[in-house]
Amino acid sequence: MKIFAVANQKGGVGKTTTVVNIAAAIAEKGKKVLCIDADPQANLSDYLGYDFDASRRTLLHILKGEAEPHECIVSNEDEHIDYIPADIMLSSAEMFLVQMMCREQILRNALKNDRELDSYDYIIIDCPPSLGMLVHNALAAADSIIVPVQTQMFSVNGLIQFEQVVNAIRKNINKDLTICGIVETMVDNTKMTKDVDEVLTKEYSDLVYTTKITRRIEAAYSSADRKSLIRRKNSSMGTQYRELVDEILAREE
Repeated sequence: MKIFAVANQKGGVGKTTTVVNIAAAIAEKGKKVLCIDADPQANLSDYLGYDFDASRRTLLHILKGEAEPHECIVSNEDEHIDYIPADIMLSSAEMFLVQMMCREQILRNALKNDRELDSYDYIIIDCPPSLGMLVHNALAAADSIIVPVQTQMFSVNGLIQFEQVVNAIRKNINKDLTICGIVETMVDNTKMTKDVDEVLTKEYSDLVYTTKITRRIEAAYSSADRKSLIRRKNSSMGTQYRELVDEILAREE
């Protein structure tokens, strides 16, 4: 089982779209995938059709020690994706986690100790746009990080700060944590995109995936329809995410 965290502390870079469509493309290959929504905004849960039933158990119950991960799993049969949902109540996690022992490792230990998860080939964690305790838990649990970066200059600046957090997690909690790769999102034909691509390629070299995810309205339709780009017929972005997954999996070989 391989655990990816899709993370960047900057919002609006396409993290959730990336998680759902990477998961759908991997599932299309016949692999078993579990997504974890670690963002209180719960966009991933919404994208995958969660009904936000208050009686259901979510990631918050796992972090509180009130449920095992397998007890919280919801299935999207159309996408062939299982997921652990979140809702707005997850925003309270930052407050109680800071008071707990080994607070950065709660999710890691929960996933590691739940043998019901052994059947999954991949777990993909959708991280919130922050550097708080939820992100620390996701990075502590992950083997590798996929970093979506919108091709805007401020995104590049934020990447440096994010690297510092990754290095701290690696040094103190998860020595095997790596950045698997950087994926450029919302790519267009502007000079800004070309300049950011040059900076990323120069600073991060082989970490930058060759596949770029372009800026297209079909991404918004995809989330509104609760249907992945992989399932949308003749989707150019769906093709891009398939190619991205090929790159991601090739780096894991």
